[in-house]
Amino acid sequence: MLQFLITMINGQKAKMDERGASAVEYGLLIAGIAAAVILALTFLTPVVGAMFTETSKDITNGTK
Repeated sequence: MLQFLITMINGQKAKMDERGASAVEYGLLIAGIAAAVILALTFLTPVVGAMFTETSKDITNGTK
C-alpha cells in the first residue's frame, strides 16, 4: 500500500511538471502571435488608411 501511494505522488509530480512546460509553450506561442499581429498592423495601417481616404474622396466627388 505504501508503495502504491509513493507511486501516485510521484505520478502527480510528473504531471505537474508537464503542465508547467506546456503553459510556458502556450505563453511563447501567444507572444509570437501577438508580435505577428502588431507587425502586421504596423505595416498595414498606412495602406488601409490610404484606401479609406481614397474611398471617402470618391464618395464626396460622386465618382467610382
